[in-house]
Amino acid sequence: MPILQTSLTRLLNIELPIIQAPMGLATNPALVSAVSYAGGLGILASTSLNPGEVRQVIQETRELTDRPFGVNLILRESVEHAEERLKIFLEEGTPIVHFFWGDPSPYIERVHAAGALVMHTVASAAEARRSVDAGVDVIVAQGWEAGGHVWGEVATLPLVPLVVDAVAPTPVVAAGGIADGRGMAAALALGAAGVWLGTRFLASEEAGAHPFYKEMLLQAKETDTFYSCLFDMVWPNAPHRALRNSTFNNWEAAGRPPSGQRPGEGDVIAHWADGRPIVRYGTIPYPGITGEIEAMALYAGQSVGLVKSIKPAAEIVKELAEEAERVLRQLAGLIQAEEKVS
Repeated sequence: MPILQTSLTRLLNIELPIIQAPMGLATNPALVSAVSYAGGLGILASTSLNPGEVRQVIQETRELTDRPFGVNLILRESVEHAEERLKIFLEEGTPIVHFFWGDPSPYIERVHAAGALVMHTVASAAEARRSVDAGVDVIVAQGWEAGGHVWGEVATLPLVPLVVDAVAPTPVVAAGGIADGRGMAAALALGAAGVWLGTRFLASEEAGAHPFYKEMLLQAKETDTFYSCLFDMVWPNAPHRALRNSTFNNWEAAGRPPSGQRPGEGDVIAHWADGRPIVRYGTIPYPGITGEIEAMALYAGQSVGLVKSIKPAAEIVKELAEEAERVLRQLAGLIQAEEKVS
């Protein structure tokens, strides 16, 4: 049996236990299809899109690949928002639905009835157990190191084995702090059946992030991120991890005042390609946006220091798998050598 075949790959009918995280509008059909075609699992984001756009990106992805892919649904929005999008997912035959930031239990039976699988991101072993008891098929254990919006406060290293123990034999995917094959091998050693990467895929050729944003990822160190609720114009009171920048520095220098009292609130710092204004503490920089790109929300995980180049997504998948397999074989060789000595 190939060394990287796991319960996750068998369940999802994929070749490699590598999942690309949904990252807002930076996630597009080109990125998702490239990851899936390379043997991993790409996941579309849906919350920032209107219903027509959600249907369109699912259809475009299906045109680009005949391999499995998923669509993400953030549950902190209204029930109407969730119902509307889930209806489109299932009408379009989406094979995998991923839920985040809320309780997926009201929707699981409907997803299963449509022949699709359910993934859910959790932040504790207890939440993972509740999710599996409700019918979730795959658990994503998100550690505090993760970039973008972060559901919990436990680091990946202790969280993953605790979740694995709590829900076995349900497949667990490790998320947060993973950007190379060494991290992937470590996650598998912890009992995970796969890995979930956002920051590394954000620095891919296909990702729909502003070129300057991608360049900042390459320049960043592991110590250059911060965790707070600072960029709250889109998601109020939602903790996240991003790169330190001028907006963060000015806020910190002012004593980290609460929302409503922060430096430059309401300032227009950039514009969408169609001329719509973007205020400080708002969105991440996408292609076509002009203005103070550096001052916008630059979501990134602590693994950013491991990101050294922008590459095609398929090449990233290949490198991750090859390095992880190499590391695992090296470790197996060490054990065999020790056994011979003893």
